[in-house]
Amino acid sequence: MLENMKRAQSATLAAFLMLALAVAARPQAADNYAIGADVSFLEQAEEQGKVFKDNGVAKPGLQILKDHGYNWIRLRIFHSPTELPNNLAYTIALAKSAHQLGFRFLLDFHYSDTWADPGKQFLPKSWQGLSHAQLVKAVYDYTRQTIAAFREAGVPPDMVQIGNEVINGMLWPDGHLPENWRNFAELVNAGIAGVAAGSANDPRPQIMIHIDRGGDQDRTKDFFNKLNSYHVDFDVIGQSYYPWWQGSLRDLRENMAFMSRAYHKDIILVEVAYNWIPAEYKKKPGPFPESPQGQREFLQAVNRIVQETPGGRGKGIFWWEPAVVGSLGARGFFGADGNALPVVTVFDKEHDVEK
Repeated sequence: MLENMKRAQSATLAAFLMLALAVAARPQAADNYAIGADVSFLEQAEEQGKVFKDNGVAKPGLQILKDHGYNWIRLRIFHSPTELPNNLAYTIALAKSAHQLGFRFLLDFHYSDTWADPGKQFLPKSWQGLSHAQLVKAVYDYTRQTIAAFREAGVPPDMVQIGNEVINGMLWPDGHLPENWRNFAELVNAGIAGVAAGSANDPRPQIMIHIDRGGDQDRTKDFFNKLNSYHVDFDVIGQSYYPWWQGSLRDLRENMAFMSRAYHKDIILVEVAYNWIPAEYKKKPGPFPESPQGQREFLQAVNRIVQETPGGRGKGIFWWEPAVVGSLGARGFFGADGNALPVVTVFDKEHDVEK
């Protein structure tokens, strides 16, 4: 702590961030394997009348996942969404439903009113026109208040993502990469400090930094080497892996091994998907058929790669996402009739996993 405080004296902004970070207890390393799913659309789908079934029997979607070995959920949160449901109240309600079934919980801050990803990182409308220093404070305050709200509702997250797929930064243009690395690092540190402050006397949730380069070792190395040069204090590397965008299974295996050796941090594939009807591989061959059985085989193969990561650093896999609707429905866990597809059974026989 003294070392952090001495380092913080170099600048007022750095002092603000580092002091806030120092008050939190360090999280314990994850000692279980995350069998996870992003279920951010689930409550909306069920409210709109979608009925999910398992072997023809109607059940709540979360219960179906629990019955098949899932032990983590991931929920995204937008600042002030106008077209999507993922505001604070909606997300707390879904977290409560999951908590009642014993799920652990990863909260995904997009720091936007809508989708944030490598191609877009829109400022929340209420933050437009702020200076960098004002944005740093806004990120800190918003994160602190949000974490406190979950804590007060009895559903504090176990892990928190500071931004979503931030390979090109976040909160553009202020935190756009590669030209604004210092700004980006200060925004990330503000989010981490906000998590610590919002946790009050509870241990700080684990912190994940999430990029979308599951099979891209070069970009992964460039990003995390640079991030580490700014002494950002995080716990878990998050990666997206969609094989039509992010490399072959061999590429994924090699990058998992590289990350384990280079960074000595736990690694979670926090977004993984494959289609059960032809969608991405209509004009070229895919690693598996885009069919119900091919989707299952894909998840089995990716899961093996994660579990075989050197040093035991592969700590889990999250599907994006089981209850997805509309044009992305081919990536979900449920067929057109609402019945669960074979992919949901991949973890049925897993054991020695914290449920």
